[in-house]
Amino acid sequence: MKHAATCRAVAALAGVAWLGACTVGPNYQRPEAAVPPDWQTDSYWRVAAPSHAPLAPDWWSAFGDSTLATLETQALAQNQTLAAASAHYEQAKATLANTRAQQIPEVDLAASGSRFRISKDRPVTNYNTPTTSTVQNNLQLGPTINYDTDLFGRIRREVEGAVASAQQSADDLANARLVLTTDLASDYFSLRELDAEIDVLNQSVKLQQKALDYVTSEHDLGSVSGLDVLQQKSLLDSTRVQAQLLLNQRAQFEHAIAALVGVPAPQFAIAPKVVDAQPPAIPLGLPSDVLQRRPDIASAERAMAAANAQIGVAKAAFFPSLTLTPGIGWESTQFASLLSAPTLMWTLGAAVGQVLFDGGRRAANVKYASEGYKATEANYRQTVLSAFQQVQDGITGLSVLDGAAKQSHEAVTDAQHLLSLANDRYSGGLVAYLDVITAQQSLLTSERQDVQIHGQQLTLSVALVKALGGGWEAGTDAGKDVPVAARGGAKATNATATTQAANPDPHEEQEAMAPAK
Repeated sequence: MKHAATCRAVAALAGVAWLGACTVGPNYQRPEAAVPPDWQTDSYWRVAAPSHAPLAPDWWSAFGDSTLATLETQALAQNQTLAAASAHYEQAKATLANTRAQQIPEVDLAASGSRFRISKDRPVTNYNTPTTSTVQNNLQLGPTINYDTDLFGRIRREVEGAVASAQQSADDLANARLVLTTDLASDYFSLRELDAEIDVLNQSVKLQQKALDYVTSEHDLGSVSGLDVLQQKSLLDSTRVQAQLLLNQRAQFEHAIAALVGVPAPQFAIAPKVVDAQPPAIPLGLPSDVLQRRPDIASAERAMAAANAQIGVAKAAFFPSLTLTPGIGWESTQFASLLSAPTLMWTLGAAVGQVLFDGGRRAANVKYASEGYKATEANYRQTVLSAFQQVQDGITGLSVLDGAAKQSHEAVTDAQHLLSLANDRYSGGLVAYLDVITAQQSLLTSERQDVQIHGQQLTLSVALVKALGGGWEAGTDAGKDVPVAARGGAKATNATATTQAANPDPHEEQEAMAPAK
């Protein structure tokens, strides 16, 4: 008999363990995305060798501009958008910890005390027993336990979704850093392009002023008409206006940089300077590398995992729930005897619930969760397509600009020769002064176009870095069952902090990519 009872107890425990292993809802599988075999390049542009090398976390150092490096460091430390993204990541980790806590029994300690009088004229339960009025104390002390057995995996699916959401938040934080650093670099190089363009205009103003002085002296000597003077003066005034208008554009980029680095615009200034930064050779790698490098793709993929878990949560609502509520404590009428053996009391309890009819509410929740997953999957695939588009746009654009830059250099050289020849022919009385004016305008247009193309090369290089995912390095989160970054073996790092995806171990701290202090 004793052996039979033991067998029944073991069988019951095995049954509970089996039920505890049940998890309803689909298990997540990352969908495949169509990946092109290679990028389209042409003879104008060459990628870095080796092309599979990872982009450095401080990728902006490849441009060799100390001012840009200082601004990037300042932005990572002070930008408020990045600080907000860091706070959202901490919130996601806190949500994950809260969700995991549901898997552990909740233990509460309750204590109560009262003194009360019982009425003599109260209703009786036995006519043979007379009623009397009494005054009593009632003291109670003891813990209570509340444990959801999670038979069909609702809590486990919620934890699964919270892990994915925390990882998504980590990827969003990495993406916020990437957007910040690339936007800052793009604005900075746009500002420097305007510095170079303003310098070209200022040099043209000096050249045109000398030409105006020359034709004015010739006019004073009666050698030329006033028309030549007015033509030269009109060109000079127009050039000065163009330079003045560019100052306004430069100020706008300066103010945008101030906001990115966390400084009020009236207190921020960047000294004008003509820099000779050159676009670096950028390692492209294979198109499949983009799936591992880009944090926005990683975020979209984690959103799918979180949405998939919500389907399981919704389906678990159809199944019974079992909650265990054992309790133990002491009850007495006196403090002195409260914790004695005779006052001990205990309860063993369980609550089982099963929905019989809800008018289709739970079915609607499952439908809602399933369609939510389809939406996140479509968003993931579109994000991948946009990533390939942006990288190819950068490659094609740099190829075109490389060829245009070579032609613009030749155009500047030709315009310089043309102006020299026009001046010589005018001095010899062979041409009208209008030819000199035309040559000056041609030189100014060619020089401005040359610096504009150079600026576009720098900003498009930054755009290509952004399209490739910025400073993401190959690697894995060793020893952990939750991959990081794009779940394809990529790890996000940077010069000031490290972003890791949410770790499933609740006792292990994770370092967020927060702004440097």
